Amino acid sequence: MSLLQAVAAAPAADVMNAPIAWLAWTGLHMSPWKLIGLTGALMFGGRWLVQFLASRKQGKPVIPRLFWYMSLVGSVMTLSYFVFSQKQDAVGVVQNLFPAFTAAYSLYLDIRYRGWNREKAKH
Repeated sequence: MSLLQAVAAAPAADVMNAPIAWLAWTGLHMSPWKLIGLTGALMFGGRWLVQFLASRKQGKPVIPRLFWYMSLVGSVMTLSYFVFSQKQDAVGVVQNLFPAFTAAYSLYLDIRYRGWNREKAKH
């Protein structure tokens, strides 16, 4: 059975767990959920690069608002991967649930304390 036949035979509700057909030539078996999960993991990990660059520019440790946005979006994306994909791993859910809550709360506090236009606010 070819990849296209396997995708066509898959139930319509399971399209998010089926391999992405146009990636078959690469040998990668990537489903939409896996792509969402990997993108979320890259975003969650990439927030440290954003924090490093902001701290280096300021010459002191700082946490830019983008750090919290990337934390929240990355956590929610990886959390959705672990909840809705075939993976359904309780460890992955717990591992991403708490950072998502913490990032959302920290972002709320940052906006409440500094306002929406953080760059013009006094630090």
